[in-house]
Amino acid sequence: MTIRSTPRPWSRYVAIGDSITEGLHEVSATTGEHLGWADRLAVALGDVAAAEGRSFDYANLAVRGRLIRDITGPQTDAAIALKPDLVTIWAGGNDCLRPGIDGDDLTRRYEGAVRRLRASGADVLLVTAYNAAQTPGLSWTASRSGVLTANLWSIASAHGCYVCDVWGFGALRDPRLWAYDRIHLTPQGHARLASRAWEALGFPVDPNYARPLPALEPESTLERAKETAGWVKFFLLPWVGRRVTGRSSGDGRSGKRTTPRPVDDLRSEFGGHPLVA
Repeated sequence: MTIRSTPRPWSRYVAIGDSITEGLHEVSATTGEHLGWADRLAVALGDVAAAEGRSFDYANLAVRGRLIRDITGPQTDAAIALKPDLVTIWAGGNDCLRPGIDGDDLTRRYEGAVRRLRASGADVLLVTAYNAAQTPGLSWTASRSGVLTANLWSIASAHGCYVCDVWGFGALRDPRLWAYDRIHLTPQGHARLASRAWEALGFPVDPNYARPLPALEPESTLERAKETAGWVKFFLLPWVGRRVTGRSSGDGRSGKRTTPRPVDDLRSEFGGHPLVA
């Protein structure tokens, strides 16, 4: 099989994954719920369906803090039960942050979930890992993420999946598109990623979405040190504390949109078109 590149008339989209797909650091002004790139992609897909006179439903089962074993296990089970014709998977970021990961085991789990989803009749869009080589405090994860990304391309080719290439998305490496924790995207980052996924599904896209932001003025050593000190205090230390005590930011949480439904409630959230033009 080969990697897919042509869109289809999808009618039910289910997103699975961790906090990136759940959506953080972008909040609805009306409901207070978190929004993200998958919500933006769903609105764009819903608009296509509406223009073609088709129904369209969307569910998001992603939960912050989840590992590949959770996403390829219970989340995949739940996704299949919803009978989607399109599923997006972004997983592995939390695994790459942990010591002593078994890359072969992660790949087997990932491929097993893809095999099951494809056997159910769903198309699958895999989202590759992010290259954090230039991100202070997280650059050490790049080698792990790179191996995972290479394996995802192989899985996609073997099972006829679509691929959203985040690893090679240079414009997304701008720190202004990432929140203070250096892990989650800002609303503008979500919009750019949604455009990347839209393109990966085979839809025409304005190339402006991939253009870098205007260059930043270089930061002084002191400014960089202050930013890193704040990151250590407000993100890294709490994260370490959760690991030591066996807790997760997703404890007690379930997916924010576990029942597929139309995207009418999301259309007004993004001030017009959900993608970057």
